[in-house]
Amino acid sequence: MTAPEAAAPTPQPAPTAAKPPGLPWLPVLAAVLALACVVSLVLVWQTQQRVRVLESELVRRQQTSQDAATEARLLARQASDVAADAAAKQALLEARVAESALQRDQIDELLRSFSRSRDENALADIEAALRVAQQQSELTGSPEPLLATLRQADERLAHINQPRLERVRRAIARDTERLRAAQVLDVPALSVRLDEISRDVDDMALLATPARVAAKAKAAPAAPPVPAAAASQPAWRVHLGHAAAQVWQEARSLVRVTRIASPEAMLIAPEQGYFLRENVKLRLLNARLALLSRQGDVAQRELAAAHAAMQRYFDPGQRRVAASLDALAQATRQVAQQRPTPRPDDTLAALATMTK
Repeated sequence: MTAPEAAAPTPQPAPTAAKPPGLPWLPVLAAVLALACVVSLVLVWQTQQRVRVLESELVRRQQTSQDAATEARLLARQASDVAADAAAKQALLEARVAESALQRDQIDELLRSFSRSRDENALADIEAALRVAQQQSELTGSPEPLLATLRQADERLAHINQPRLERVRRAIARDTERLRAAQVLDVPALSVRLDEISRDVDDMALLATPARVAAKAKAAPAAPPVPAAAASQPAWRVHLGHAAAQVWQEARSLVRVTRIASPEAMLIAPEQGYFLRENVKLRLLNARLALLSRQGDVAQRELAAAHAAMQRYFDPGQRRVAASLDALAQATRQVAQQRPTPRPDDTLAALATMTK
């Protein structure tokens, strides 16, 4: 080392930064940083764990979603089929509803066309019942069907109890009184009587029948008993008296005097008597059929013909013939007096006025 160099002042070391007096927070900072690193590592680990869990959950949910989507597609297909069926059924139901609506409209139209009030229906029913009863009365010749129908109509109108229907009730009362006062021929009883006369024709005696004289001879009274005063007479005189009485009775039976209005009645041969009886029975049968068919003129004509034939050819002295003649005369008068069954014109006119 040279002198100049020796003489030179010794270089002083560069002044270093002055160490601050006391830095106690550095270790704390280092500890905090270390703790932060540890916490960061822990958080990172936890985050990774959570990510893994989330990934697994996402995978699971994705699988579940796929399954649900598959099931949803299946359900959607089924729903589509059900919807198609429902649409077809709905179309069918709509068609049926439309048809039902059309039918309902038609029924409503019919109901509106036939709808009437209660009174009008009652009047129409009464008029129809009266016309049917009138036909029955004309067929049977009895006013009972009309009377029964009028009585029922009056009860029905009384139940309705409407003042404007009193006119119809008054007409019903007038027709009822007229029907009750009408004289009606009892056709069933008269038919039975004609049948009885027809059966008795075979047993009636003709004027030209010889058997009639024999029947009268048999029916002649016996000889009167011998009085007690004649008991003392001789026997021969008693026998002689009996013989004389018998001879006189036989002589009287041989001769018969009869007043005959029609001499040709005695000229009927015995074999013609059968046809005469059959003709009379045929007349009675025709009269009975005419009565049942409501032909009063024909019945009256046949009864008069039968009465004339019986009066002309049969013995009026016989009780059966006399009774038959009286019955035929009475039947002829009844048929002649017969009048048609009265019609309920007042009631029908009142009903026609009310229904206008």
